[in-house]
Amino acid sequence: MSQQGDRPATTDDWWGRLYDESARDTGPAGTPDDTIDDRFDSAADTLGGGDDVPSTRTYGHAVDAIAVDDDEDDAGDDEDEGVGPATRPSAWWESRGGRPVTRTPAPAPEPAPAPEPSVPTPAPVAPAPLTPRPRAPWEPPPAAFDPTDPAADPTPPPPPAPAAPRDPRAADPRPPAPAPPPPPPAPAPAARISHVGDSPPTYEAEPTALPAADAEELDQLVADTVLDGARYGTYTLRAASLRGDSARYRGEPRRDALLTARFGAGPGALVLVAVATGARATEGAHLSAADACRWIGGAVGRSHSRLAEDIRAGRRGDLKSGLHRLTDRTYGKLRARAAELGRDPEEYTASLRCLLLSADPDCRTRVFFGVGGGGLFRLRDGAWQDLEPLVPEPSEIRGAPVVGYGSVPTGAHAATEQTPDGDRLTMDLEITKAPGPLVEEPVPPPPEPFRFRASVARPGDTLLLTSVGLAEPLRGVPALGDELAARWADGEPPGLATYLADVALRAKGYADDRTAVGVWEA
Repeated sequence: MSQQGDRPATTDDWWGRLYDESARDTGPAGTPDDTIDDRFDSAADTLGGGDDVPSTRTYGHAVDAIAVDDDEDDAGDDEDEGVGPATRPSAWWESRGGRPVTRTPAPAPEPAPAPEPSVPTPAPVAPAPLTPRPRAPWEPPPAAFDPTDPAADPTPPPPPAPAAPRDPRAADPRPPAPAPPPPPPAPAPAARISHVGDSPPTYEAEPTALPAADAEELDQLVADTVLDGARYGTYTLRAASLRGDSARYRGEPRRDALLTARFGAGPGALVLVAVATGARATEGAHLSAADACRWIGGAVGRSHSRLAEDIRAGRRGDLKSGLHRLTDRTYGKLRARAAELGRDPEEYTASLRCLLLSADPDCRTRVFFGVGGGGLFRLRDGAWQDLEPLVPEPSEIRGAPVVGYGSVPTGAHAATEQTPDGDRLTMDLEITKAPGPLVEEPVPPPPEPFRFRASVARPGDTLLLTSVGLAEPLRGVPALGDELAARWADGEPPGLATYLADVALRAKGYADDRTAVGVWEA
C-alpha cells in the first residue's frame, strides 16, 4: 500500500505506528468528560509523540492553529497520561505537506528615507470640460439607456450649461432703427379679354367639329390654325390664320390660306407673305385660295432678284407694272383650273393680298399689292391708319379694247403700227402678227381692280395686313382696334402665342376666318 501525503515513508510513520501490534490500545478516557481535546490527546498518545514533531492545539472554534512552545505550555492542559507535557505530534490535517501553520507578528515598518531637496512642481491644470459633440445628420440617434445592459453607462452626461441671455441694449445703447415700411403690392396684371362688345359672340371660341375628309384626297385638308414668324433687318414678322367661329361649329374647312416664303439670302433676300380667301359659299373655296398663294409665290420666286433690286432702288413704276403682270398670270391660272374642273371662273377664284419685304437692314420700303377685299392698316403713335388704296367703283371702270383684238388704230399710230403689207406690230415685243379675230361682244371688266402701294416705314410703326374676316370688324367695331392698339402700344413685337391670342380677339356678329400679318419696325 502506497504512503499517504507528501511526506516520505520513514520508520516512525504514523500509519505504521497506528497499526503496530506493540502499540498500546487507547481505552476510554479516565475522565468522565469526553471532549474534542480529549480525543485529540488520545490519538496523539496512541501515535507516540517525539521531540522532533511540533505540537499544535486547537482551542475551541478558533480558525488559526497556534504553535505552542514547550516551555510555555501548561502541564495541566494535558489530560492523557504518557504524553509529554510540552510536546505532542501534529495531526495530518494540521500539517499537510510537513509544514506547520504559524502566526507570525507583522514586520516593523521601515524607517522613512531622508527627504530629498524639494523641487517646485507646476500647478496642475484642470482639464477642459468636454463639450458634447453634435450628432451629424447621417448618424443614428443614441439608443435609450437599458439598466439591464452591464455595458451601458447609467450616468448620462451632464447637459451643457445654457448661455446667459444677452441683453441687446448692452451691446448697442442706441435705440433700434425703425423697420422700413413694406413695399406696396405690385398691381395685378389686367385680365386679357377674349371678346369686345356688350355681349359675347354666338359661337364657342374653341373648335368643335373637324371638316370631312376623303381617303384619296388627304392632301387637300387644311389645319384649323397656322402660325409663323421671322425677323430680318429692322423688322419682326408675325403671321397667323385661323378658322372662323362658324366654320368651327359647322365642321367646314378654313377658306383663308397663308403663305410665308423667303427667296435668296443675305441683304438681297426677299420675303413674301401672301393671304388669300376663297369665294364664299362655294365648293372647294379653300383649294382655290391655296392655289392662288402657291402660284403667286412661284411667280415672285422666279423674279425675286429683280424685284428685290427694284425695292431697294425705290422704282415704284417698275414694281407696279411688274407685280401687276404677275398677279394677272396667277388669275389666269385660276381661270384655267376652273375650266379643267368644269366650273365657272367666279366659283373657283379668291381674293389675294401680298406683302414684299426686303431683308436689307438699310431698306425700309414695304410693298403691298393684290386683288380683292381685305385690309391694310398701320399703327403709328397709338392710332390706326387705314392704308387701303382707293379704287374706283366697278361701275366706273371703263376698259378699252385690247390692242390686237378688234381695236383699229387711228391717227399717227396707224402709220407707225402697220407694215407696208398691212400687218400690225405689237407695242412691246415688235413681233409681226396677223390681225386677230373681230370681237363682237365687249370684253368683260376685271372682277376686282389691281391694288398697289409702296410706303416707307418709320421706327415704331406696326403694319397690319388682314383678310376680310378681320378687316371688317376692325372697321366696324372701334373697340377692337382700341384693344389691339393698347396691347401693342409699347412697340415690342409679341410672341407667337400672344399674337395668336390677339388676332383671335372676337366681336359679336363677325365669325369668318381670320388671317393677319403684322410687321413691327424696330
